[in-house]
Amino acid sequence: MYLKSFRAPAQRVSTLVIAGLLTLTVIAASATARADDEATARTLIAVVVVSFALLAYVSAWLKHHEPAAFLAAMLNSQPLGFYSSSQLVQDARRHGVEMLPVDVTASDWECTLEPSDDWSPVTVHRSRLSSPAVRLGLLVIKGLSQAGAERVVAARLQSPYINVEDLVRRAGLDRRDLRSLAAAGALARLAGHRHLAHWQAAGVEAPPRLLSEAPMRESAPHLSTPTEGEELIADYGSLGLTLGRHPLALLRRRLARMRLATASELNRLANGRPARTAGLVTCRQRPSTAKGVVFVTLEDETGYVNVVVWRDLVEKQRRELLGSSLLGVEGEIQREGEVVHLVAHRLTDHTRLLGQLAAQSRDFH
Repeated sequence: MYLKSFRAPAQRVSTLVIAGLLTLTVIAASATARADDEATARTLIAVVVVSFALLAYVSAWLKHHEPAAFLAAMLNSQPLGFYSSSQLVQDARRHGVEMLPVDVTASDWECTLEPSDDWSPVTVHRSRLSSPAVRLGLLVIKGLSQAGAERVVAARLQSPYINVEDLVRRAGLDRRDLRSLAAAGALARLAGHRHLAHWQAAGVEAPPRLLSEAPMRESAPHLSTPTEGEELIADYGSLGLTLGRHPLALLRRRLARMRLATASELNRLANGRPARTAGLVTCRQRPSTAKGVVFVTLEDETGYVNVVVWRDLVEKQRRELLGSSLLGVEGEIQREGEVVHLVAHRLTDHTRLLGQLAAQSRDFH
């Protein structure tokens, strides 16, 4: 009860506070552009500056003190400009937030908070370790209609689902929604692993109304369990993220033989040191004020690398820069305190190493 009465609204507060501050900032910025006199413009500029500062402070406070609620709010607010759901989840997990998979027997439409193994009302404010877990919502599943998802939740509130047939019958799911749930692994508690879920989804049809209450029994075949690689491909294809190991963790031995450092290793190097790394491209940005410079964010199982690609290299290696999902970078470390960038000298497209994995980036938002 405590979790529902306090923690669940926290994710709503996160969303509302950040959305409110962003709206105020946009209004002030728009008004500044139309200001008739210098004094009014200066006042509105000050409002914009203060709004951004407050937005940064509130976001940092929520992320530090309520990381699970903050993550749930951010996932429910997708799409966001810079950060994909995968980036948000990977970062939260590195900071100790427990994640629970999307599941027709537990997930709501939106991402929600659930008690973790060590959560209790007594310890909730004493330790970051007592933070609740984030349950992925049905909204993260590609191809699943909101109407179908809401019927799944509504029928489940009446009584738990017994099996996939029961789910289809009571939630009135069509083939597309059922296939989407199977692909996302959301039928695991009812059907088992993804191969079995796909088999059951292919064989279940909503019965005629006259036979809607008639049980139908069929023995399940012996299908092999998906490999870790198959699970990753399915996760990214159906969810755009994974709660399993990061894809580059599976390639780390090969990348090490290619003398490509991890993000954590690179971020410990001194200013001016040469470096080689590779990561999934999560974001490409080319600000109008950057004179043709492109900023790229790479992600691996240890963290992120911020890459600076100067205009000359952009023109020279445009195909590698814009077409790579797994991008290799050779360059030089640029460090100022804790802020580290890798200034690119050469780019290499290593996307073939990903096989069928469909990793996507958020570009030029």
